[in-house]
Amino acid sequence: MLADMGVVQETLLRNEAETAAFAKNFARKAGPQDVICLYGGLGAGKTSFCRALIRELCGDEELEVPSPTFTLVQQYEAASGQEVWHFDLYRVEDPEEIYELGWEDALGQGLVLVEWPERLATLLPKRRVEVTLKAVTGDPEKRKITVKNYE
Repeated sequence: MLADMGVVQETLLRNEAETAAFAKNFARKAGPQDVICLYGGLGAGKTSFCRALIRELCGDEELEVPSPTFTLVQQYEAASGQEVWHFDLYRVEDPEEIYELGWEDALGQGLVLVEWPERLATLLPKRRVEVTLKAVTGDPEKRKITVKNYE
C-alpha cells in the first residue's frame, strides 16, 4: 500500500523518463482502494505519470492509455486482476457529477487515479495520496514531485 511511502516525499525528476520510472515504482506499491490524487497545472505531467503507472500495473508497455479528458473516466484491468479507474475532472463543473461516472464503484473496487481532484471539493476522500507535479523554472524537462499521504 502507498501508506508505506511515508507522510511526505519530495523528488526532483530530470526528464519524462525519470517521471515514468518514478510512476512505475509507485505502481508497485499501490493497491486496491488506494486513491491517488494528481495535482499540477496543464502540461505538468499528470497524464504521463498516470500512463506509466497504468502500463506498469497492466504489464504492458505498449498499452493504449488515452487521456480521459473527454471521456472523464477510463477503466483498466491490471495484471493482478484489480480494477484501475483513471478520472480526469478538468471539465467537471459540479462535484456531484462524479457519481454519474461510477465514483462509488471505483472507490469500493479498485485503484483510483484522479487528475484535477480539486474539482471534488468536499467529496475528496480523507484517505488518499496526493501527488503534485510542478515544472522547474528555467528547465521545461524537469519536474518537482511531492507525495503526501493522508490517512
